[in-house]
Amino acid sequence: MYPVDTIKTRMQALSHPGQRLHGSVVRALRAVVRREGVAGLYRGVGAVAWGAGPAHAMYFATYEQAKQLLGGNRAGYQWLPTAAAGAIATIVNDGFMTPVDVVKQRLQVAHSPYKGLADCTRQILQHEGVGALYKSYRTTVLMNVPFTAMHFSVYEAAKKWLLHVDNEEAEERLSVQLVAGGLAGGAAAAVTTPLDVVKTRLQTEGVHSSKRYGTTAVLPVLRRIIQEEGMATIWRGMKPRVLFNAPAAAVSWGTYETMKDLLLGPEAQGHHHH
Repeated sequence: MYPVDTIKTRMQALSHPGQRLHGSVVRALRAVVRREGVAGLYRGVGAVAWGAGPAHAMYFATYEQAKQLLGGNRAGYQWLPTAAAGAIATIVNDGFMTPVDVVKQRLQVAHSPYKGLADCTRQILQHEGVGALYKSYRTTVLMNVPFTAMHFSVYEAAKKWLLHVDNEEAEERLSVQLVAGGLAGGAAAAVTTPLDVVKTRLQTEGVHSSKRYGTTAVLPVLRRIIQEEGMATIWRGMKPRVLFNAPAAAVSWGTYETMKDLLLGPEAQGHHHH
């Protein structure tokens, strides 16, 4: 799915004069392949490959540690400690992934001036300092709060609705989890698109134009984008964003629920499977 993410970055970054923005994801993908070959779609993928493993490990370690400290492992379902631990883990994870994402996006933009991962990292540190790697940190954390909230609530609601529609012994089947997960991931991605545009702009600031936002606060940047480029701009990249997030969410929810069933047995769900 990485090429879809590349298209999203290009739709959201400040377009330089003469750059045609394709509304359709397929057309945009084709245009990149025509000009830069398939490799053009995968620029910056190394950053993700390098960063994702340690970040995931750190995320779960932080989550378990925080849950323990906050008393989430006491008997009974501890809603608040669990949610708080999730939030802490997300903030720590974002701290680790934000610089990785900056490097990734700067390699993804059209006509990227960097040779590769090491070159991009070196140039940012040399010319802009460590701060440049964290310009979008506030936006990222801010974006993940509504994203996560929306994700979980849509998932639960969609699951209830689907089970209600298809009342075959109200059994939660994988198909239900996949559809609900996909809806949740897609909805959360769609709603948070404006914040994602701000994040992309802050992360690619100064790559192709001398335009500077002069702040890392979300609202002033949003306001300025709307003033200068119109309302439609803050919804750019929504289609590839949904395309990227919906299947990912469907798969992760499906996997999570299946593993939970396997490890805890059906009685954990509170209804019988045959």
